[in-house]
Order: sequence, then C-alpha cells, then structure tokens
Amino acid sequence: MKTEDRRASVLVTGASRGIGAATALRCAQRGWAVGVNYHRDAGAAEALVARLRALGAPAVALQADVSDEAQVLAMFARCDAELPPLAALVNNAGIVDSAARVDEMSVARLQRMFAINVIGSFLCAREALRRMSTRHGGAGGAIVNLSSAASRLGSPGQYVDYAASKGAIDTFTLGLAREVAAEGVRVNAVRPGIIDTDIHASGGQPERAQALAPQVPMQRPGSADEVAQAIVWLLSDAASYTTGALLDVSGGR
Repeated sequence: MKTEDRRASVLVTGASRGIGAATALRCAQRGWAVGVNYHRDAGAAEALVARLRALGAPAVALQADVSDEAQVLAMFARCDAELPPLAALVNNAGIVDSAARVDEMSVARLQRMFAINVIGSFLCAREALRRMSTRHGGAGGAIVNLSSAASRLGSPGQYVDYAASKGAIDTFTLGLAREVAAEGVRVNAVRPGIIDTDIHASGGQPERAQALAPQVPMQRPGSADEVAQAIVWLLSDAASYTTGALLDVSGGR
C-alpha cells in the first residue's frame, strides 16, 4: 500500500500536544487520514482535528489510555469504523515524572512509567500489526516508536526510570523490526533530545529545555516540528528500505 494517500490512515498516540500534534499536522499535510489519540485533553484533541480537517484530511479524536488494553481495543475499533485502512502507527504517548533518584522512587511511579511508556507501545503495535501485517491479510505499513536520547544517556539524578523505559523501546524496536520485516511492516524509532514541549512542565520543570540548551552541541533545544519531520520521513515511502533504525534527533547530544 502506498502510505501517503487518502486511502490510508495513521494513528498517532498522545497527539493532543507537542511532538504528537506536530506529527499529526505533518501527516495531514502529506495526505494521510489521521487518528488523534489523547488521554485527558479532549478540547486540545478536537481543536487539532479541526485543523487537520481544514487541511482536507479525514481525522477523528480517539480517547484512550494506552496502558489499558480494553481502551486500546476500543480505539482501534473506532479507527476501523471511522477512518480508511490503517497503514501506520506512531507510538508517541509517554510520560515523565518529577526529578528523583532511584532510591526515592515508589513502586507506583515505576509501574505507571512502564505501563504507559512500554506496555502501551506494545499493545498499540500489536493491534496495528493485526491490521497491517501481510501475515494477517494486511497490505503492509510502518510503525515509528518514540524513544529518547535518554535511553543512551541514562538521565542520572532525574529520570532513570524514564530512560530505562525508553531503553526498552529501543530494544522493542529492533526486535519487532526483524520479526515483521518479511510481512510488509517497517519498524523504526526516533530518539529526540532536549525538545521544547510541555512534557517538561508535566515533570515539574517547565524551563528545563532552555536550561539544558548549553549542554547541546547545537546550543539550543529542538522543536516538536523538527522531530515530526523525522517521524513522517520514516513513515513515508522515501524510507522504504529503512527498518530497525534508531534515529537520533538531538542536536548532537
């Protein structure tokens, strides 16, 4: 299946803001129909859907907590019913928590981190494969997982749990890419560095991106759109021979 046409859909998780929203917009501009997943902010998701439709793209807002299997199943059922056939998934939904050392982390924090960042990505990829893989009668497709430069830096003293969850995403990407390479599905990951988005505020550090800019060789944080452009390339037919890749978008960090 040629992915970039209005006969194909992409589902972007965590798409109401930040990198997810920028990716949804770029996908709409490239001709995709777009499923806009969100967890809580229905207003932001519906506003984004309105922007996508104004660009001529079929789009629908899809509420689901990706760590909840029943909600994931319901989200994909709505995709099936309301959008063209699925040809791509962007596993973008993810969280950070407040800065803490490992010896300060609760079990509840760790369980939430891995349930959303890792298990949620597995669940969404599983359902996407059941629709896209030629093994299941699909026409092929592409998956892009959102990892992080933290997966190779470790985030000591701040987010070791987040970094570990993204290390799991790296390994998941490599293994899944090889598992489904002969089934018409490409699987890659993007590893953003310091990106100026709202995720830092959700971890209690709204100025983090600017504060860390001197640590970046390019001396600035990246933008959500700069990451989105890399994601959309990996989804596109221009990346038809790229699978199992971990693409750093980190300003050299």
